[in-house]
Amino acid sequence: MIQPDSRPPAFINVSKELEAALIEIGGALPAWDMAGSFLADATLKRYQMESVPLVKEAAATLRHALTGEGGGYAVLRLGNLAKALGTDDDRFLRLATAFAAVVAVPFSPFPRWPLWKDIGVKVDKDPGKSSGIGYNAFHMDLVNATRPPDYTTLLCVRPDPLGGGPSILSDPHAAVARLSENSRALLAKSAYHYGTFFDLHGVGEEYKPFPILDGSDPGEGFVRFTAKMLERSELGQAHADAARELAEELVRGQVSFMLQPGDYLIVNQRRFLHGREALRSGQETVPVADRRLLLQMFLRAPAGAGSAA
Repeated sequence: MIQPDSRPPAFINVSKELEAALIEIGGALPAWDMAGSFLADATLKRYQMESVPLVKEAAATLRHALTGEGGGYAVLRLGNLAKALGTDDDRFLRLATAFAAVVAVPFSPFPRWPLWKDIGVKVDKDPGKSSGIGYNAFHMDLVNATRPPDYTTLLCVRPDPLGGGPSILSDPHAAVARLSENSRALLAKSAYHYGTFFDLHGVGEEYKPFPILDGSDPGEGFVRFTAKMLERSELGQAHADAARELAEELVRGQVSFMLQPGDYLIVNQRRFLHGREALRSGQETVPVADRRLLLQMFLRAPAGAGSAA
C-alpha cells in the first residue's frame, strides 16, 4: 500500500510489497517515445496500463495531495527503488515517469533538453540559479509563458553531501491573503515582466507584461511570481514594493525539508511556489560527480482538467 506520512510535508511512502512489484514492473516498462515536446500517447498508455498496481495504489493518494483541499505538493519516497535499481538505470527513470503519468502528461518545453533535465551544481554560475550554490528564491517555472507547466517535478539523485540545500515551498494564495487590499490591487495589474522567451514549446506565447495575480477569483489561477524580478526587472516603485511584500510573506509561510536520494517532489504550480536554501560552503572541494544532483521534469494537466488535474 501507499500511505502518506504523518509528517507535515506530504511525504508518501511505498510499502515493501509494492516496491518489489514495481521493480518487476520497471523491467517491463518500455523506453519512452516523444510526440514533439510531449510524452507520446502510446507510451503514456503503456505506462498507465502496464503499471496497474502502481496506478491503483498511487493515483488517488497523489491527486489528493496535489489538488485536494489544503494540498499542492507531494514527495514520493522512492529511495529503496533507487537503491535497488540505481538512479542511473533507465528502469528507475521509467518508473518515476510512470508515477508522473498518473497525474498529468510529461513534457519538455525545451527542445534542446531531454525529458528529464539535469540540475547539477556549478560553482562558477550565478549563485541564485537552480544550478548555483546560493539561495534560490521563491518562483514558479516559466513565469512569463501564457501556459506555464501545471506541475514542476524534481527527482533527487544526490543531496548536497555537505548537508545544505533544503527545498522550500510556500502557498502564494495564503501569502496574498495576508497582504493589504492596496497591495493585492497592484499585484493584479499587468505591470510585471521577467526573463526571456526563446525556442519554447508547449507553453503558449510570451506573456509580457503580466499580472502576478493571474486569476479572476481569489485562490484560483497562477500567482506569477519570481523573486528574481525584484532585482532583474525594471518595475515601478509601487508595483515593486507590493511584490517585495509578497516575497516577505512567502518566506514567512514557507515549509522546508531535505530531499533524500530517490525522493520525487511534485509541485502543483497553481498551488505552491518553490525554491531552495543555499548549499553549504565548500562546494568547490566536492568532486563534480559527488555534488548535489536533481533531475527536473514538467507536467501538463489533461485538457479540461484545469487546476484540479
